Amino acid sequence: MGAADVVPGVSGGTIAFISGIYEELISSINNVNLSLLNTLKKEGIKAFWTKLNGNFLLALLLGIGISILSLAKLISWLMENKPIPLWSFFFGLVVASIILVGKEIKKWNLSTILIFILGAVIAFYITILPPSENSGSLPYLFLSGALAICAMILPGISGAFILVLLGSYKTVLDAVHERDLTIIIAVGLGAIFGLLSFAKLLKWMFTHYKNITLALLTGFILGSLNKIWPWKEVLETKMFGEKVITIKERNISPFSFDGDPQLISAFILALLGFSLIFILEKLAAKK
Repeated sequence: MGAADVVPGVSGGTIAFISGIYEELISSINNVNLSLLNTLKKEGIKAFWTKLNGNFLLALLLGIGISILSLAKLISWLMENKPIPLWSFFFGLVVASIILVGKEIKKWNLSTILIFILGAVIAFYITILPPSENSGSLPYLFLSGALAICAMILPGISGAFILVLLGSYKTVLDAVHERDLTIIIAVGLGAIFGLLSFAKLLKWMFTHYKNITLALLTGFILGSLNKIWPWKEVLETKMFGEKVITIKERNISPFSFDGDPQLISAFILALLGFSLIFILEKLAAKK
């Protein structure tokens, strides 16, 4: 999930869904409330930790944190120097995710089809929005963290891409590289606030309208494919500080790509990403 969330266009929520931990993740987040403090006071640390589902959350957060800290520089380098193989891997991964999440929908009818289409349209529209100017103010970064974390736990909508749209992506990535604790804490507090608020809505949707919710999430994943198509023609760029950000681009055929389309490596990595999803599904089913 951490590796996926570093890439603008890929959602950590998709990884959570295909690895079979999505609903447990939403339920565990909903366990974080004021009643936990009463449990701690009255029943002790063991009862508190059990109610929190602490082992699950600790393992997950450690994995995400270590992944982000260790892979941020590598992902940045790959996006700069090897974008086609990188996007091809994630494209294959997300295509397989659509099949996997779609299989979870128990009954297709008019309402699920319409919600599926709505989700795809919303996600597609988000992918074509232009990014905002880079902003480093702490209240804005708090808001960015809150909005990005909501996207991160939604399959198909990338939290990192939301940061790009809000103009906070470079600021946050630089803060991680440089260990700028002020910015990291501001974004982190925003993320905690957004996560606790949004998880309640998701939990309610899964409890009362699971089929429709799954259709919406599948649509989100389908609509996000526009963003991660590996071959693109850049139409317009803009400087944000010292970094050049693409603000307008269009998808093109690899055969009309100006330069080396890297077809063989792209195909192999897309196939690897596609296969990885079904390997993860089989592992999740066995556990």
